[in-house]
Amino acid sequence: MTPRSTPSARHPRPGPGMGAQVAALAAEAERQFRDGLWDLAAHDAALARKTAEGLAQALGAEAGTEPLPVMDRLEHLREALAVLALGIARTHGQLAWFLARASTVLAPVLSWRSLPAERRQAFGTVVPGPEALADAEGAVRRLQEALVRTGTAADLQPRPGPAADGLEPDAVA
Repeated sequence: MTPRSTPSARHPRPGPGMGAQVAALAAEAERQFRDGLWDLAAHDAALARKTAEGLAQALGAEAGTEPLPVMDRLEHLREALAVLALGIARTHGQLAWFLARASTVLAPVLSWRSLPAERRQAFGTVVPGPEALADAEGAVRRLQEALVRTGTAADLQPRPGPAADGLEPDAVA
């Protein structure tokens, strides 16, 4: 049995960029929201904001002059995935689908490791390269920004209900 060939056991070549995938996902969500195809209920808007806060906390502040060790960066990225999982568990419909797709985009993080290991002991995990780590962190930050915009914009959308004069919008005199 011959081993599968891989670009590198230490630094795998990233597939389609996570950042680009999250940017496309966020653009689709904003388009649906803007076009009235996604009416975010108040509790979902609050969950979007809470999830955004959790993502920001998971990643912490932008890296300073010296990046964190790979182990710490992976820990932060996995915490971000946990935040998304909790958000998915607490909602249904389009917000759940959006968060689930974002989790799928970030799923390769779960196959990354920072500790040295022999291939037979690594359970198929690989050490990510610096570019892959930076891409994943950037994707989480883009997702966090999109959730803030979505959660905030939903609160600003006019909701159907009585007009200022107390009449229903389509009431006939």
